Amino acid sequence: MSYKDVGSRRLNLQAALGSILRAMPGLWLGAAGALLVCTAVWLVPVFVVLTGWTGPVWAFAAGLTTLVAVGGLARLSVTEDVRAARALGLGPAGLQFGWPEVRLVVSALFCLIFVAMTVIVLALAVLAILGTAGPYAAAIQASDWDRVGSAWKLGLLAPGAAALLIPLLFVVRLSLFVPATMGRKQMVSLNSMGIVYGSFWPLLAGLIITALPMAGLLAVVRTAGLAVPISPVILVVGLVWLQLPLTFALLGTAYRQLEYWTPGEAAR
Repeated sequence: MSYKDVGSRRLNLQAALGSILRAMPGLWLGAAGALLVCTAVWLVPVFVVLTGWTGPVWAFAAGLTTLVAVGGLARLSVTEDVRAARALGLGPAGLQFGWPEVRLVVSALFCLIFVAMTVIVLALAVLAILGTAGPYAAAIQASDWDRVGSAWKLGLLAPGAAALLIPLLFVVRLSLFVPATMGRKQMVSLNSMGIVYGSFWPLLAGLIITALPMAGLLAVVRTAGLAVPISPVILVVGLVWLQLPLTFALLGTAYRQLEYWTPGEAAR
């Protein structure tokens, strides 16, 4: 399928959510080892005081184990079964490290730089707008409506507020770079936005829905007022075993629905 056909493709959110429920057991089983190691490393600061060189060493280990878990979940999410995931380099229990993980890091850096540059430009623009509005922005923050001023001054603040939504747009548009990098077996970063073309809102809705269980868990933990180390343990386990697989189940399903690229097109 060529790029010109992308416009006719749309993410079927209902089908994607159904696929997530079916995919979760396979993700847990296929990446169980990586998730266990990742959980253990992230829980180290809960039980051990990190001082001196141990802090950077732990940070590196946490990043590495998270990358391994992401690599395992990504391989499982973009394929139909474990055998196909192993063809993409899935290791025993999701424990592997190879060129796909390196490509993920490089792709993530490109995406991060792009989003950071966008945020910086928007921040400068917002500051310029607020500077034009003068003290009126401060008056709004202080709820001093007598000093707010003319309606056109208020109108200057509206574009600044709307600009804050642009980074969110790019984050959602770039969210398929991990499954695309695994599925295409090559580095995919900014060009992953083409895969999401026309499916921004369904994908955003899916990301919100898959975040609800973790949000509910956070609310319960906060309301219960659990003591250390119970509270951080629950949060780490929830992030690694619930949020991470849920997110990749959605992204993998979305990628398989929306992907238009085929290996043969690389040679054209």
